[in-house]
Amino acid sequence: MTRTEFEELVDAALDELPPDIAAKIDNVAVVVENRPTREQAPHGTLLGLYEGVSLADRGVDYFGVMPDRITIFMEPHLAMGLREHDLRAEIRTTVLHEMAHHMGIDDERLHELGWD
Repeated sequence: MTRTEFEELVDAALDELPPDIAAKIDNVAVVVENRPTREQAPHGTLLGLYEGVSLADRGVDYFGVMPDRITIFMEPHLAMGLREHDLRAEIRTTVLHEMAHHMGIDDERLHELGWD
């Protein structure tokens, strides 16, 4: 799969976000990178990463800041060896997981919801 094809799957996952979630997204950029750096994933492989100040943690003094960043990592997804349909579903899950972090939902709650 090419980088362009992978990016199109990420874009499709973003387009499929539920309207109530999409309406809340604020000041966040979604990018695709080949793989995480050692600093981003010191203990293993990541499929995605949210970096920023979640919506739940933003106060009245939150303004004029660089956008939060959601990175979706291509190579770890492709290394799973999934068929395109299953890869599409995995990318969607990763995008939703990282968007949940943007909303302020932590890993413990995501685990409870079955999104880990």
